[in-house]
Amino acid sequence: MRKHRHINVPGPLAPYAASFEKDLGEQGYRSGQVRLLWLMAEVSHWLGDQNLAAGDLTAQRVDQFLSTRRVAGRASSLSVRGLSPLLNHLIGIGIVSQFEPVVADTPVERLMERYRRYLAEERGLAAQSIRHYVDVANLFCSSLPGGDELEMDGVTTARITEFVLAECRRCQPASAKAMTTRLRSLLRFFYVEGLTPAPLAGAVPTVPSWRQSSLPKALSASEVTRLLKSCDRRKAVGRLDFTILVVLSRLGLRAGEVAGLQLGDIDWHQGELVIRGKGNREDRLPLPVDVGEAIVAWLQRGRPRCGCQSVFLRLRAPHRGLSSSGISAIVIRACERAGLSPVGAHRLRHTAATEMLRAGGSLAEVGQILRHRSHDTTSIYAKVDRRALIAVVRPWPGGAA
Repeated sequence: MRKHRHINVPGPLAPYAASFEKDLGEQGYRSGQVRLLWLMAEVSHWLGDQNLAAGDLTAQRVDQFLSTRRVAGRASSLSVRGLSPLLNHLIGIGIVSQFEPVVADTPVERLMERYRRYLAEERGLAAQSIRHYVDVANLFCSSLPGGDELEMDGVTTARITEFVLAECRRCQPASAKAMTTRLRSLLRFFYVEGLTPAPLAGAVPTVPSWRQSSLPKALSASEVTRLLKSCDRRKAVGRLDFTILVVLSRLGLRAGEVAGLQLGDIDWHQGELVIRGKGNREDRLPLPVDVGEAIVAWLQRGRPRCGCQSVFLRLRAPHRGLSSSGISAIVIRACERAGLSPVGAHRLRHTAATEMLRAGGSLAEVGQILRHRSHDTTSIYAKVDRRALIAVVRPWPGGAA
């Protein structure tokens, strides 16, 4: 038995109390540290009563512990989420095996597990993208006959068209276009797996796209200034918001790329950043002076001290890296403070591209900075590049020479 902050942790978990307390400190827990140590003592006491070792703590045993606690009428409620700091620590030091998700026991669930591996290993998609692709896959499979048994004979061109038309009635054009892209991926997977005798991805109707019909939406220089001035840099949260807004508006990164920045990705000697983009692609971008200064201010006078290597962290414990949705939420809150209409992080990507062109950059340079795979993607910005338009414009027939 060990004693930490006057809390005795008896039983099987006693040898790990010190490392758990240290882990909590590194994650930034202060007031909640004592409560979590008491919780560890409670779980350890229960394991001892059940004649179980620390390594016997499985997902089923956790449910049993919570059930016993509820039956005993404990005043404070507790869930698996409340136990997650303790469980994550025990998993991290190898005492408890990683809790596996619910075992797939239907043909559809097993197929979706294979599809997830295909998207991750063969396509190299990020976790968030995989979730979106699997959501469409589940939706399509639920529309097929056979229910959980998944009768593949039902995957016909007529069924595909019916599904797409039904879904397109319920969503906006951009969402419909994304849905058809994900459906084609699923159908290609079906063919690769030998589940359909012919490739059916071409049977997915095309959603009309007029992506070149309007100017790319960007914020003006004055609006970006208002966003930056809305951040109170006397506080850590203000320095966090300011730095993220500077990175987005100056480098044109995607929200997920900002969230994925690690401390080791910053090469201060060379003045470069390593950016991990779509499809596991890595690129090196120059680090502008003002962006570097903002990052330094955040690292020195805002970022919590912890073991996490993400550049941008939650300010409240546990100190973990921000998600892409968290990055977008920061932009939206800044718009509200600045009195602007709410926009997402991607609007600042358009803003960065537009400002590069206005400063004299070429379309090729914009495509290189934004790391577009296709020149067609960059071509939308030709509409704000007057020099590029003048170069290709032809005289009006019959006009002055």
